[in-house]
Amino acid sequence: MRSMSTAEKTTQHPETPTAPAPPHSQGTEATQGTEATEGRARLLGALLALAVALAAVNLRPVVTSLGPLLSKVRTDLHMSATVAGLLAAVPSVCFALFGFAAPALARRFGPTLVVTAGTGAITAGVAARSFAGSTGVFLLLTAVALAGVAVANVLIPVVIKRYFPQRVGPMIGLYAMALSLGTALAAAVSVPLTNALGGGWRLGLGSWAVLAAVGLLVWLVTVVLRRDGRGDGSQGAAEGRLRIARSGTAWALAGFFGCQAGGAYATMGWISQIYQDSGLSAGTSGVLLAVVMAVGVPVSFLLPNLAARRSDQRLFVVVLALCGIAGYLGLALAPAGGAWLWALLVGLSNCAFPLTLTMIGLRARTSGGVAQLSAFAQGVGYLISIPCPIVVGILYQGTGGWYLPLAFMGALLVPQLLIGLRAARNRFVEDEVGAA
Repeated sequence: MRSMSTAEKTTQHPETPTAPAPPHSQGTEATQGTEATEGRARLLGALLALAVALAAVNLRPVVTSLGPLLSKVRTDLHMSATVAGLLAAVPSVCFALFGFAAPALARRFGPTLVVTAGTGAITAGVAARSFAGSTGVFLLLTAVALAGVAVANVLIPVVIKRYFPQRVGPMIGLYAMALSLGTALAAAVSVPLTNALGGGWRLGLGSWAVLAAVGLLVWLVTVVLRRDGRGDGSQGAAEGRLRIARSGTAWALAGFFGCQAGGAYATMGWISQIYQDSGLSAGTSGVLLAVVMAVGVPVSFLLPNLAARRSDQRLFVVVLALCGIAGYLGLALAPAGGAWLWALLVGLSNCAFPLTLTMIGLRARTSGGVAQLSAFAQGVGYLISIPCPIVVGILYQGTGGWYLPLAFMGALLVPQLLIGLRAARNRFVEDEVGAA
């Protein structure tokens, strides 16, 4: 009876919106579903951005936490200055070897899963090397951590290009800023943290594994929630492999990357010793190293955004090289007198790293192209950079002073400038080479 009444009411009042209700309800549900999907996408995007930032924070403490404590490590492990120079070159060796393997791993497993595994290697290597009883074991475990750094170095720009294609500049800026923040934090905190933990270098270095473990946890959550860790490598495989070695732009980027990496790792490995030899304390030298790295925090965020807005980046190449030349000259002539100014200038010069990452992202059209260009430029570049910190150590041990080592580091900026002018031109590697 109630059903009839309803029918009669509908007949008598056809304008009553009872009949259209089901379609309207379906439209509301569809809208709600779309909003839920968009909300989930925003959440996953924010989580991935956080994961990128945390990965970047952990890419340099493996190296820069060691610089202020190097004298203690050398004494305890009976390490010569030449071997210490070799230790400063280990990052470049690992980045070259494992960086070349990163694109193949990304095609097989997906870049997010490989970066997650790399973060795990950083965590394990940093924790384990604090128990090393010899130089060989210390170098080996450092290499394990640096292998993780290597694949993340290559593939984070790929993750950015793929998942943030309209925001490459800002995301590269976030990545580079977080990397500089981690670098500066490790340099500044290593000595006071070590002192607070009893003065032993083992706890001081090993404690950085905690920060890496936090990053690993966020990457694991990201991979699980996205459910695409193993499948997101298909796009790069479908795009085909480029004859990247035939690209003049790729070689120019590799040369520019190699020069800046050689100077940066020589700086990170030795600048604390330069300041200590000039009469400054270990704590002050650690703070000055932190200044060198902290300069990159705001600059690394701003520079990629500015560089991405220009058709080429030659202006930035010139300015950064001139800052480095002035900084090294000051360190040679008055290391203690202008210590803060030289740290500022050298820090600005080291911002060639985020500039290189930005150019890598801009010089290829697709995420697959960025993966291959990133692996080539970083792999070849790190091979080029390997001798630089070793040469600095040999020159220092042979002369007992810093004039020749600093002259070498300043001279390295000349080819960096010239090659950088070629790499900064507006080109795409896909236009220069064919698919294999």
